[in-house]
Amino acid sequence: MLEKLSNILKKTTDKIANAIFLDKNLVDSIVKDLQRALIEADVNVALVLELTKKIKQAALDGRIKGIEKKEHIIKLLHDELIRILGEKKEIHIQKHNVFLMVGLYGSGKTTTISKLAAYYAKRGNKVCAIGLDVHRPAASEQLKQLCDKLNIKAFIDEEEKDPKKIWKKYESELKDYSLVLVDTAGRDSLDNELIKEMKDIAKLTKPTETLLVMPADIGQTAKMQAEGFKSAVDISGVIITRMDSTAKGGGALTACAEVKAPVIFIGTGEKPADLEPFNPESFLSRLLGMGDLQALMDKVHSVMSEEQIEETQKKLREGRFTMYEFEQQIEAMGSMGSMDKIMSLIPGLGGMKEKIPESAMEQQQAKVKNWKAAIKSMTKREKEDPEILEKQTSRIQRIAKGAGIPTSDVRTLIKQFKIIKEMIKSQSGLAEGKLDQKTMMKFARKFGKKMKF
Repeated sequence: MLEKLSNILKKTTDKIANAIFLDKNLVDSIVKDLQRALIEADVNVALVLELTKKIKQAALDGRIKGIEKKEHIIKLLHDELIRILGEKKEIHIQKHNVFLMVGLYGSGKTTTISKLAAYYAKRGNKVCAIGLDVHRPAASEQLKQLCDKLNIKAFIDEEEKDPKKIWKKYESELKDYSLVLVDTAGRDSLDNELIKEMKDIAKLTKPTETLLVMPADIGQTAKMQAEGFKSAVDISGVIITRMDSTAKGGGALTACAEVKAPVIFIGTGEKPADLEPFNPESFLSRLLGMGDLQALMDKVHSVMSEEQIEETQKKLREGRFTMYEFEQQIEAMGSMGSMDKIMSLIPGLGGMKEKIPESAMEQQQAKVKNWKAAIKSMTKREKEDPEILEKQTSRIQRIAKGAGIPTSDVRTLIKQFKIIKEMIKSQSGLAEGKLDQKTMMKFARKFGKKMKF
């Protein structure tokens, strides 16, 4: 996700922080790198020039000296990037909410609805979806299939071709849900016919939020699209999809900020858990290699229910951490996405992932699969008391044979289990679920070298 921009931003802040003198040549070099990276990320040229002009002026301002000047420039860069990314907007779920999803054809509305359903259902809300896209073939069937996988109720009528009639058919049942997600039709462009249909549906459904779904790879065209939809149906927020598959997502993000259409969520993959609330501060923190704890915790909540999290925390408080809990954590991490994605969210480990070859990452993913197989080959006693494996090494050979893996993988599993258990014991904050930036930085320093990749 905007990897090149991330690398340039990290190098820029390092250059400024480590510079003995901020002379004109260094400033010109920094500004040039920044301009190139931001423009390649599809950020509007006028915004780029405005930002770099302010940095240049601050760097050459003779009134600010030494360390103060370096801190001032880094803060200025941070503040200006936050400004062009826009303001954070949170949606608070009330007793009954209706999200009207709008967007052009192929923007990913239906898939995004399933991700939103998973996101809010995991947070204790009673969620349903209703299919009002009567134009795209099999649109309602796709919605039903996606929702069925998540055990979310989807109200559809494949025979009816009037979206207003479908809504009225299920209207009384929809009142039983705290969140109703409304799938609507798209077009190749924002034409009069689409505008009229959206206005009619909006008038009928009375949405609490009208959310525009658009892909990140449309770049600066996002500005025109956001303006058009805002004018037509007064969108209250934007969800940007495909942020993981383009280097040009900066255009969509900054374009929405320009037209005062706040980005609420970003889609970062295909899994239900790959939907993140957009927080400009946290997003920039990740770009700068400083992690994003809020996104990490949101991912945890997307793969584990409130009850599961509470049960895990209770066991941690009581000092119970067995292979059963470790297996649960491995399963949850697998649902959260690839290892490099997770590492980029943890302060202190974001930079580490750049030093690890891609082949090593793939090997680690394969190793995790072997760990899961090893745990399944363990007896009940071995899972509950893994320490006996080190006392009776013949058990390790039996587990490896049963799982069809090398004994070295079983030994690595035991070692990683002990590291995680030590981390939990050493940080009461983790046992209480309190993961603050300071705690995570301590973890990264203390345990980063021990983790095997």
